[in-house]
Amino acid sequence: MSSADPIRLAVAGAGNRGQAYMDWAREHPHEAVLVAVADPRAAARSQISRGFDNVREFDDWRALLAASDELDLDAVVVATQDRDHLEPCLAVAERGLALLAEKPLGVSARECEEIVAAVKRADIPFAVGHVMRYTPYTDLVRRVIDSGRIGRIINIQHLEPVGWWHAAHSYVRGNWRNTATSSPMLLAKSSHDIDWISFVTGKRIETVASFGSRAHFRASEAPVGAGTRCVDCAIEPNCPYSAKKIYLEPAQRTGRVEWPGTVLTDGDTADDVAEALRTGPYGRCVYDCDNDVVDHQVIAFRFDDGTAGTFTMTAFSDHINRRTQIFGTHGSIDGDGDGVDIVDFRTGERERIEVDVSGSFDAGGGHGGGDAGLISAFVGAVASGDQSLIRSGPDETLRSHLIVFAAEESRRDGTVKTIADPATGPG
Repeated sequence: MSSADPIRLAVAGAGNRGQAYMDWAREHPHEAVLVAVADPRAAARSQISRGFDNVREFDDWRALLAASDELDLDAVVVATQDRDHLEPCLAVAERGLALLAEKPLGVSARECEEIVAAVKRADIPFAVGHVMRYTPYTDLVRRVIDSGRIGRIINIQHLEPVGWWHAAHSYVRGNWRNTATSSPMLLAKSSHDIDWISFVTGKRIETVASFGSRAHFRASEAPVGAGTRCVDCAIEPNCPYSAKKIYLEPAQRTGRVEWPGTVLTDGDTADDVAEALRTGPYGRCVYDCDNDVVDHQVIAFRFDDGTAGTFTMTAFSDHINRRTQIFGTHGSIDGDGDGVDIVDFRTGERERIEVDVSGSFDAGGGHGGGDAGLISAFVGAVASGDQSLIRSGPDETLRSHLIVFAAEESRRDGTVKTIADPATGPG
């Protein structure tokens, strides 16, 4: 590969996350090109290949990697489901190819340790899908903290308002509803946030305690008269979690199917959505699903310098930007994803600074520029050999996952957990 050639990418898993990263590649054809995709779904392979020339399609990642020399690959994006990361990530590292793994890296500490150890042995460019590190908003928060305007950080409070309909979509009816088939809510959704808190503060989380439960999305909470599917439920018009409201009515209003409706069907009409609600998992009553992940959770944590903070995840909110308050010795920051409000205790001055956010803050809108920022940094690191372009190294990535695993253990057994330093062997 010459310095003028685009990076040759393959994608294992052509779902929403794989599609998001390849959207950037389509817009930057001189920097990266998709040459192969593996996914058991032909329609997903066809969709992700759109706009690229001569993409080889495979129904399994093993077949793709077996052809890696023939394909002349530089890097692989592993965007399979949470429980299917370990084997392809290890195989990519074994072949010495650069690796971008969607978060969470693995569903257990052991899996994450295995992948990080393999990456370090292979000495390959490596990134994980912690896209919140790469947003313009994150850059702003870090600049304000690093400027010293608020003094030394004493406390941070961070809120992840998942949103009532988004929780119902992804974590009650959807792919991340069940720990056995996916991962705990904290790992699937909020590993972003725990990683981000450490990143923006520059502090190491040392101790955690956590509480939470599945308080509402269960059979005992079902209203009287609730049916098993929204399409034939007598009380559906008054239910905030109605699948007809979330998926069908938007398609009927606009005449097209957009995210999250695109998750339900490959079709492009309201009739296609209606059929999916009659027969598929997204038409089920939220009180009659096989979900077991929590719908609210809080973590209290102590940093290595003795300061403290809290994190709250709740399904019972509007689907809005994350909220963060950072309290320092000389001032405070109140952030909302679009900008920050700063109070200077010394002068009493108040200032609002906003950023030009690219797209919306959620997965459907590119995470406020985070998706593009991550894949751009990864491709740049592969092309130049400068791994400092990637904002978290293997050990840092592992440690952020270990914090999440410790917090989930704390929630389950009611004890305070101390985070051990990563130990992944020689690298």
